[in-house]
Amino acid sequence: MKEQVSQTKKGSVLRTSMYVAVLIGLAAFLIFSILAAITFGNADLLLKDVYSVIAYKLFHIKSLSAYAEGAVHDVVWLIRLPRVLLALAVGMALSVCGVVMQAIVQNPLADPYVLGISSGASFGATLAIMLGVGGFLGGNSVGVTAFIGAMVTSFAVIAIANMGGKATSAKLILAGMAVSAVCSAFSNFVIYITNDKNAATEVMKWTMGSLAGASWSRVGVMLPVTLICVIIFWTQYRNLNLMLLGDDVSITLGTDLHRLRTFYLIVASVMIGFAVYCAGVIGFVGLVIPHVIRILFGTDHRRLLPLSALLGASFLIWCDVACRVILKNSEMPIGVLVSIIGAPCFIYLLVRKSYGFGGSK
Repeated sequence: MKEQVSQTKKGSVLRTSMYVAVLIGLAAFLIFSILAAITFGNADLLLKDVYSVIAYKLFHIKSLSAYAEGAVHDVVWLIRLPRVLLALAVGMALSVCGVVMQAIVQNPLADPYVLGISSGASFGATLAIMLGVGGFLGGNSVGVTAFIGAMVTSFAVIAIANMGGKATSAKLILAGMAVSAVCSAFSNFVIYITNDKNAATEVMKWTMGSLAGASWSRVGVMLPVTLICVIIFWTQYRNLNLMLLGDDVSITLGTDLHRLRTFYLIVASVMIGFAVYCAGVIGFVGLVIPHVIRILFGTDHRRLLPLSALLGASFLIWCDVACRVILKNSEMPIGVLVSIIGAPCFIYLLVRKSYGFGGSK
């Protein structure tokens, strides 16, 4: 008996040590990804110039004052660095929301868009592009209306799922599918009756996702929102673990998941709404990243959430780098590239005989 207890303790210590090592490794890789990603782009810049601009802006070193302005300064500080940081924030938001959504609906196939949030955002963007809704917002009209569409859709799903009783995971999925179908139908209807090919092309490009519109103002909104929401979810890891066991088990343990499920969905929708506002629609990040982490570390959200956040951020940063360099003098939509990478990876995960929800057999 003592030997079994001793082996259990050793196994727990080993898993904890491995988790800490991987956490530190992913954090270090994320820092490396940020520093490396800003050196890629269509403009050929010397590494010395790239890092001199950043060093001057951060530490105001007098010997580097020549980099306070000019073309190199603008490319590095106003274009590349905000874009990399926006990719970090959006990737972190999508992956964490994927973890939370899968716990909320108890479905390993769930991602941030499974509850119709994507369709709602697309519908909002379609109204802005095709009909000029929100034109008074200027250049931000598409992003703002998409954000509003995502939020309205989320509240609609919650309201529908609560009709006739408390919302359950099954009712949330069904409500999300219904609302998604309605939003898609109205989007197609608006595109059809408008009959504007140029605007329809613009809608299609927006739904493919892009980080080309990155700016310090968007980073200043997206990054704090993401970090705050991630911390909120991390403090709720016990309840998220409990959601995987189902409502019946949670009630016997004295916890009512109904209000928590609604609260988590609202917080996740805020993250997705801002991600859609900043980068358009990007799929598969919230689907694949949580599965990869679960295979390695199981379903404990105390470990799953921070590891998913770090890996998702690094993943989207390098996807954006690839989008900038694959096509010469052009840029591939990041949503397309992520789907090309994510779909085969997800198929592989599905066909693994040893894989289940949480990486268990």
